[in-house]
Amino acid sequence: MTEEQKPPIGQPEASGESREPGQDDTKQPESERLVTAKQADYPLENELRAGDAAAQREQRERKARMAGGAGAAGNGPVGAAGWERDVLEKVLTASLREQRAARRWRIFFRFVGLGLLALIFVALFDFKGDGINTSGRHTAMVTLEGEIAAGTPAGAESINASLQAAFADANAAGVILKINSPGGSPVQAGIINDEIQRLRGLYPSKPFYVVIEEICASGGYYVAAAADKIYVDKASIVGSIGVLMDGFGFTGLMDKLGVERRLYTSGANKGMLDPFSPQVPRQKAYAEAMLKEIHEQFIDVVKEGRGDRLKDDPDLFSGLFWSGERSIELGLADALGTSDSVARDVLKAEDIVDYTVKENIAERVAKRFGAAVGTAAMKTMLWSTRLQGMH
Repeated sequence: MTEEQKPPIGQPEASGESREPGQDDTKQPESERLVTAKQADYPLENELRAGDAAAQREQRERKARMAGGAGAAGNGPVGAAGWERDVLEKVLTASLREQRAARRWRIFFRFVGLGLLALIFVALFDFKGDGINTSGRHTAMVTLEGEIAAGTPAGAESINASLQAAFADANAAGVILKINSPGGSPVQAGIINDEIQRLRGLYPSKPFYVVIEEICASGGYYVAAAADKIYVDKASIVGSIGVLMDGFGFTGLMDKLGVERRLYTSGANKGMLDPFSPQVPRQKAYAEAMLKEIHEQFIDVVKEGRGDRLKDDPDLFSGLFWSGERSIELGLADALGTSDSVARDVLKAEDIVDYTVKENIAERVAKRFGAAVGTAAMKTMLWSTRLQGMH
């Protein structure tokens, strides 16, 4: 090797490869020899260039994927990236669908809740008597249903208020009281009967009829007797003109069990009708006399209301009850009919307007809440008393 061909001192040979015998270095182009020498002299620069090229290639592929190009096609790392992208898209799509479904259900339940709140709001502010259209000629109707007792829809307060509104309407051709009641308090029934008599005297030209549906017995018939006419179904239950007072006696059972009744009173008759005390004949006679007095009042009301229409039958005021068809024969009722037929055929005013005072939701909730509070207070008092007794 000549002096010109020798590499500089401390540097490797230009090619960095072993020479094969017979190879002639003079035949290699000068530019290739310079590049080879440069790569051998600076290996770190070569790695940096390779990294830059890979980064540029990855950037181009990313741009192609974002643009929907074909950057994800092919084999190797690019194909793997496309597979991961597909899986990620499916996961994201499923997640979006679940979120949308959950959002739709939330919206649905919100609308349902708003609807329920609106219904409750309307019910709470359902003012009695409001919304009744009485502009034209019509038949006014009031419904008495259930046991006649104070504080109930069939009590005197509610029924009388409804009847007053019905009679006072100038467009009402007549008033129908539809009754479906087994009876109840003679006091409440008497108050209703008295109010009907007063309203009939105040509005003498306005007819008042009673229509009996399923049953009109005892206190129910006490009210019905005040009508101009009573209409029934042939299978209705009518009558039971009588008064009762019921209870129980446990003295025999207490004697067998060895239980002693200890009752202290400040009056001789204060413990009258106590079920745990023996019956006193004098007190029994007094109760029967009182019942007979109330019964006579009942009979007088029926006779005054029905007059000569009543038949002379010994069982009429015995507490028996009859079918609607039989009640017509006995004079307790006048004819067969319904609310619709009486309004259409008798009063000639087919349109029926209901004047019944109805208890709204707020009142029912208030009553139940009051009852619950009262029960809870009573239980608390009892528990307090027991705890004090234990101490």
